[in-house]
Amino acid sequence: MIEKIIKEIIGELKNTAPKLTPEEFARRNRIINSDNPNFVGYGHKISEIEHIIKLTHDKYQCNYEDALKVFKTLVSSNVLEQKFAGVFFLNRFKKDFNQEIIDIFERQIAKYCDTWAFCDSTCIRIIGPFLGKKHNNLLAEKTIETWSNSENLWIRRSSMVILIKIIMINRDFRMNYVSALVEKMLHHQEDYINKGIGWLLKTCSNYKPDVIYEYLMHNKTRFPRLILRYASEKLSKERRKSILEK
Repeated sequence: MIEKIIKEIIGELKNTAPKLTPEEFARRNRIINSDNPNFVGYGHKISEIEHIIKLTHDKYQCNYEDALKVFKTLVSSNVLEQKFAGVFFLNRFKKDFNQEIIDIFERQIAKYCDTWAFCDSTCIRIIGPFLGKKHNNLLAEKTIETWSNSENLWIRRSSMVILIKIIMINRDFRMNYVSALVEKMLHHQEDYINKGIGWLLKTCSNYKPDVIYEYLMHNKTRFPRLILRYASEKLSKERRKSILEK
């Protein structure tokens, strides 16, 4: 049955792939910017992939262990949409998630993640909501701490994206906790880490703009401009201008 599920999902993704022009494909690939030389992307919208997964899930009666096998097979693909499909299929069994799922995702992301899109979607839609539950507070902090120390770029970025989702759920944050993670991430100069820092601070600014404004002003001379640009996007024009002024 597992093979049937995988085959059907792959077939549906191929059959429903949008007809993009070469220019549209090229533009999309530039945006996705995969570091995988064998990367393939069909161009589906996320909602289209989720619809295929819903229909497939409703058609077959399988358990959590089966779903894990489907997930691991699809995530190992070079096709972006198959990776998304694997994650969305497993999320149909989120009531069965436990602490073990964090270790599973860490291994799969470290081994098979090759784009910011897959990294962010997985954390925002799956891992973040699971860790954002009140009874998972300690597990969330442990995960963020462990992942932020990873040698893998995408695991480190995931630590920030998970916190972003938790902040969005709680509509609040502890500035000392956020700033400690930012300080740790500043030791890495990758663009996707700096963009992640900017996104984290921008999200925080939705809830405590005064705190983030003061924090950015205090650190503007040592933060890369990329971080300042992203982090100040939601602030007033006047505040954003003062942050970006040299």
